[in-house]
Amino acid sequence: MKVLAVSIAFNEELKIGRVLDRFEPGMVDEVMVVNDGSTDRTGEVAREHGATLVTHERRRGAGAAIRTAIRYAQKNGFDVIVILAGNDKDRPAEISRLLAPIQNEGYDFVQGSRYLKGGQFGAMPFYRRLATGMVHPWFFSLVSGRRITDSTNGFRAIKLSLFNDARIQIDQEWLDHYELEPYVFYQAIRLGYKVKEVPVTKIYPPKHLGYTKMKPITGWWSILRPLVYLRLGLKK
Repeated sequence: MKVLAVSIAFNEELKIGRVLDRFEPGMVDEVMVVNDGSTDRTGEVAREHGATLVTHERRRGAGAAIRTAIRYAQKNGFDVIVILAGNDKDRPAEISRLLAPIQNEGYDFVQGSRYLKGGQFGAMPFYRRLATGMVHPWFFSLVSGRRITDSTNGFRAIKLSLFNDARIQIDQEWLDHYELEPYVFYQAIRLGYKVKEVPVTKIYPPKHLGYTKMKPITGWWSILRPLVYLRLGLKK
């Protein structure tokens, strides 16, 4: 398999270098950073650490950045895209856990879970543990019809052939922010693709470095509304 690993980054100059330093030679075929309109040195740091860099001139949202990465991967002949955080929450050494079910068992979508046995989540704020470990997985499982333990974890691997399915319409503008990730996850399950969770590590960086860009109300609605819209048939 030809594998592209992608970090999405907005104003992560203090952390993106640490992400890239965790990659060992041969883990993947190419490491890429989509710099989503950062106003700091994120892009320069990424380039200094040897990553392929694609920059949005203005901030367009995490979904739009992932879409950019997907189109790059398709254009350049990759088979699998691995998405991981640009703020050093994920561990590139665990990419092999995501790729093994695709390579050896024919899975199409492999989701990392900090809550499965063997996963870790460190000193996560309680309210985020409640939201990511109980509330969103419960609702996601309810509407998708599949028991999922960690539906908001952005550390995942996806076969690019999934995006050849015309029913998965990632170019819709309403998916530009946090909506795209739960949208693709839900569609993969509901359309009958082979989906699996594997245990991974999700460690929040020290609070003074900043551990999330997501706003409490609008951000959480952004990751919930694809499930509501798709279940009710309001969006495709």
